[in-house]
Amino acid sequence: MNVQQAIKMAFKSIRGNKGRSILTMLGIIIGIASVMTIVSVINGSNQQTLKQFEAMGKNKVSVSASRYDGRDVFDDLYRYCNSLGSDLVLGVTPSTQFSATVVYGAKNSAVMQKNQQSMWNSGPGDSSSGSQQVADLPPSLYFGSDQYAVCNNFELEKGRDLSQLDINRYAPVCVLGARAAKIFFNYADPVGQTMQVNGLPYTVIGVYAEKDADSQWSMDNIIVFPYTDRRYLAPDTQMTDFMVKASSGDATTQVISLLTNYLGGRISNQAGNFSVYSDNQSQQSVNQWATQMSLVLGGIAAISLLVGGIGIMNIMLVTVTERTREIGIRRAIGAERRSIVAQFLIEAAMLCGIGGIIGILIGFIGSLIAGTLLLHLTVWPSPLITMGAFGLSVLLGILFGIYPAAKASRLQPVEALRAE
Repeated sequence: MNVQQAIKMAFKSIRGNKGRSILTMLGIIIGIASVMTIVSVINGSNQQTLKQFEAMGKNKVSVSASRYDGRDVFDDLYRYCNSLGSDLVLGVTPSTQFSATVVYGAKNSAVMQKNQQSMWNSGPGDSSSGSQQVADLPPSLYFGSDQYAVCNNFELEKGRDLSQLDINRYAPVCVLGARAAKIFFNYADPVGQTMQVNGLPYTVIGVYAEKDADSQWSMDNIIVFPYTDRRYLAPDTQMTDFMVKASSGDATTQVISLLTNYLGGRISNQAGNFSVYSDNQSQQSVNQWATQMSLVLGGIAAISLLVGGIGIMNIMLVTVTERTREIGIRRAIGAERRSIVAQFLIEAAMLCGIGGIIGILIGFIGSLIAGTLLLHLTVWPSPLITMGAFGLSVLLGILFGIYPAAKASRLQPVEALRAE
């Protein structure tokens, strides 16, 4: 018997027992669909997180430092980081967030904050539109240096950025993120306009280009002020968090070591505290978490494949029993054992292969639905996952079909012909 004949006979057997075949394939279908959906959603979540890391910028070193006497440490840190040169450090800035009321025309951040709290309190049953909720989110306010944009991966779209002269002169100026500019000025040009910040006039000198348009809690919804203006806008706010942008991944490790030694010499345990860590480490932790979750959840879903494989073995043993006389006749007229083995292995592989194809189709639909509901983005299984899922289903058919096929090939012609 050649392969083509074996395939025809396998199709005939599967088609002749449609209900039994579908029930047999059910474990494979559920297992393949589950594995594809879980792995695709986790990969989509990981890509979404990595995209956010890329938007924030790579090779960033976060520094937290404070003195118990309340003295600022940033001026010393700024001078030291810039003394290291651009081969190691590209920029350094405070990353301190503060609260203030920003007003321009009819737009008021305090009102936006109240609307946001009302939205949270009202719950999902609120009739407000999602787009309106996103548009009314109040901006995040930050103190920054002239190197804030470099450290946080922003590019200037309009106007100019903060300068060292603005820092030294305590200039009442600010730079807007793209979302904040749209909230307060809609489609008008913000550059040169004056906003009220805690009742003080602040001139908009620039707007950063959009880089996080799809996120509800957008990194573009920010306003950056010279860090020296803290004495006017938020005198009670302590600047303890800073960001240093290293020139490369290799430089990041060296910068961490240099900053640790520098701050250790400036701030003793009795005088204050500090910590230095890389955002690259956070990214690596996210990658490791995603890999571990894929393995754990994929392993749980693989149990369905194991159950399905056992079902395949069971039904193939039943098939061998049902077709004992057929096997005896074929053996009596000279069929070799390997042809019997091939026939049953092909039938088992086809049974699992058809189940795998159905599972892949359901996996595609499941990935799309889960990605939309959980991640709010379209998630498609990768071609590698798809091919691997189909190959795994066929492999399961072969592995769990070996024993029934071997049992069929070992039947003696005389004993088989006696079977009813």
